[in-house]
Amino acid sequence: MRILYIDIDSLRPDHLGCYGYARPTSPNIDRVAGRGICFDNCYASDVPCMPSRTSLFSGQFGIHHGCVSHTGTRADPLSEGVNRKFRSAWGHNNWMRQLRNAGMRTVTFSSFAERHAAWHWYAGFEEIHDTGYFGHEICDHVVPKALEWVRRNAEEDNWFLHVNLWDVHVPYRTPSEFGLRFTETPLPDPWLTEEMLQEHCRQPGMRSASNGRRIRNHSDKRPDLNPEKLATLKDVKLIHDAYDTAVLYVDQHVGRLIEALDTAGILNDTAIIVSADHGECLGELNAYGGHCFADHNVARVPLIISWPGITDERAGTREAGLHYHLDLAPTVCELLGIHPPDSWDARSFANILKHDQTPFNVREYLVVSQLAQACQRAVRFQHDDSGYLYIRTYHGGSYELPEQMLFNVSLDPHEDRDLATSLPDLVEVADQKLKDWKQAMLRNAILSDPLQTVLDDLLFREGGNRDRSGPPHASTLKDVNM
Repeated sequence: MRILYIDIDSLRPDHLGCYGYARPTSPNIDRVAGRGICFDNCYASDVPCMPSRTSLFSGQFGIHHGCVSHTGTRADPLSEGVNRKFRSAWGHNNWMRQLRNAGMRTVTFSSFAERHAAWHWYAGFEEIHDTGYFGHEICDHVVPKALEWVRRNAEEDNWFLHVNLWDVHVPYRTPSEFGLRFTETPLPDPWLTEEMLQEHCRQPGMRSASNGRRIRNHSDKRPDLNPEKLATLKDVKLIHDAYDTAVLYVDQHVGRLIEALDTAGILNDTAIIVSADHGECLGELNAYGGHCFADHNVARVPLIISWPGITDERAGTREAGLHYHLDLAPTVCELLGIHPPDSWDARSFANILKHDQTPFNVREYLVVSQLAQACQRAVRFQHDDSGYLYIRTYHGGSYELPEQMLFNVSLDPHEDRDLATSLPDLVEVADQKLKDWKQAMLRNAILSDPLQTVLDDLLFREGGNRDRSGPPHASTLKDVNM
């Protein structure tokens, strides 16, 4: 079996045509969706970048693998200690190792590991093509090399090709010659009002309206697409136009990859997966660009799977159930006849792809952790036919946030109306789910919660991530150990 996994950093599903977006940003990704299944409610268990990909490729939640931040003590997986053998458990149990053990040729085109010093992430890859720009590359740096690989290896069978594209990640740096698209097209969902923007301008935050683009001065940065401050709704529209232009630019290169498979005569024999590590803040909770919270728009990711001979019966359909992004790993394993390690938290949903009516071990609710740019956990659950997201903030990073927030993301996907005060009983239900999840995750007394370690870094020892200046909530140190 040939598998192409297109991993598009920071891609929001609600900015793709196949998820209902009105702007024509994604004709080629939509083409993949037309051949497969779109998952409407897929969430990364741990955000942002390094925690998310570590979770996917390990099959474990961050509370178990420990790599939950981008700096400080918990920017690396937990040590195995005295039980560590000549080869680590990570090297034996990660997703790519399972595929490789089964005879798959595992290949990546990505600078992700070098960008984050995430050397553990390479485990199991037979071929590593570092595109050399520390995550600041554009598609023109990556896709031609991947296309050449496809041309050379099209006739081979049993490969897994991971292609990592960064253009949708802030700062937006689509080539000048590509232009700025959609300037004449109004925003499909202009939810942000002038009054809301002015309130955002009065609030602090690392990527707030008043300090929206705190980004290093990379040589490839386009200042015309990345204003330092957002004073007007016209400025906000520019951010959305730049983001959507980046999505369209990436989509055209996705089309090149599909065309290469077609030209080689293997399109109908290749599974194609399109997804992301996390989404992007585009004004929600006063964050403009970046991935600052454990909220709906950062944690929710697109997941599109086209698998010849498997998804044919459901081609062009959408799946509404709750799924973790890391569940993709055992799903691929099951479709290839591989039994994943017992240590994985991930569960296969292969029966959904196969249109199998066998009862599926459905996720009743999902828990998302954000411990890199804030200290938060969130619970995504259903209630009375609506989707809700409960966010518990232990430390707001550079943002002033309530300790508890509740949003009906079915009706309010941009999280404009906090229902925590008006629905206290539902807040209590969601908070109990979070406590139950944590108790189940830490059943082994040897484990400790990495959230506590990150808080300790922030407050007492290492200073943690440099941009965190706000105080924790008064109840933080008590509640985190509950």
